[in-house]
Amino acid sequence: MLTLIVFLIILGVLVFVHELGHFVVARRNGIKAEEFGFGFPPRAAGCYFDEKAKKWKFVLGNKHIESKNTIYSLNWFPLGGFVRIKGEDGEGKDKDSFATKSAWVRIKVLAAGVTMNFILAWILFSFLLMLGINQEVDQNDTSVSGTKIQIVSVAAKSPAYEMGIREGDTVVKCVGSQDKCVEPFANIAQLQTFISENKGKEIVLQIQRGNKNMDLVGVPRTEAPEGEGLLGVGLAQTIFVKYSFWEALKQGPIVMWNVLIMMGIVFKSLFAGDLSNIGGPLAIAHYTKQATALGFASIIQLAALLSMNLGIINILPIPALDGGRILFILIEKIKGSSVSQATESAMHTIGFFLLMLLMVYLIVHDLMRYGLRGIF
Repeated sequence: MLTLIVFLIILGVLVFVHELGHFVVARRNGIKAEEFGFGFPPRAAGCYFDEKAKKWKFVLGNKHIESKNTIYSLNWFPLGGFVRIKGEDGEGKDKDSFATKSAWVRIKVLAAGVTMNFILAWILFSFLLMLGINQEVDQNDTSVSGTKIQIVSVAAKSPAYEMGIREGDTVVKCVGSQDKCVEPFANIAQLQTFISENKGKEIVLQIQRGNKNMDLVGVPRTEAPEGEGLLGVGLAQTIFVKYSFWEALKQGPIVMWNVLIMMGIVFKSLFAGDLSNIGGPLAIAHYTKQATALGFASIIQLAALLSMNLGIINILPIPALDGGRILFILIEKIKGSSVSQATESAMHTIGFFLLMLLMVYLIVHDLMRYGLRGIF
């Protein structure tokens, strides 16, 4: 239940902030926002400024409201928000209509949601840096003390996954009567040697997750598949680092740039036909479950990553997305006339249908990869 609550809060905030960007930039450029809502309809309550009565009016329920001003609504499904912009369908001749504005203004409005997602990611990453993060160091650097061995990836259906080891965990030491199990592992090499010496045998590893220590039992493989180790984990030697307020604000964009590079690698693999690195809503639920177990900082990190993902996906030049709508405006500027409304609407419908097919594929893919137990 906690995973579901955290998942809905993260999703709600990211979508709401995205729509807030569209709303603010539309209003600043003289475009009427007919309704700005928190959550998705049906409407539970709303308010608007009545020009005749010169006062705010409140309305309960989903009844139709005629107003020259924006209706601010609270809706029954709190999964984000939405904004209804006058003339966003490409029709309308009023001066406060989206359709009558210049190409540059329309692009600004469409790109504002993505911009807000990146601003939110910057704020969240900067906040995370002030809280403190685990920063990777060279395991052979003996001048650095206080390091720990962190799990950075866990292969699906590997011995580590079956043991219950998850991304973000810290390996403390082995548990048992052996002399080497008395002290914590000093570095990754010590852990790898221990696993290699005990392949095919039952081992017990003490794992730190958040503020809790737990002993997990498993059996390393005798032979490792290509690209995986005997246990099936990716490891990093890390040290906990905190940044000051101003330093965190400066480091935030650097973190975002590194994330963009990693996302670029994933997109490159997609063009090569490798879909193993992408996930849908169930994968997000899976990572939310992991982040919730690891604590507040991990939840903030996940929210920042998802905010960047939402921004990048929305700016792609695919019909039905913000980037697709921007593409049609650019085509209009190049050819000197707009694409017919019927053609553009048909393309957006096709784009939406293809995105839904991709979503179904990703849901099935996530279920096969994690199983219901790994998600909920």
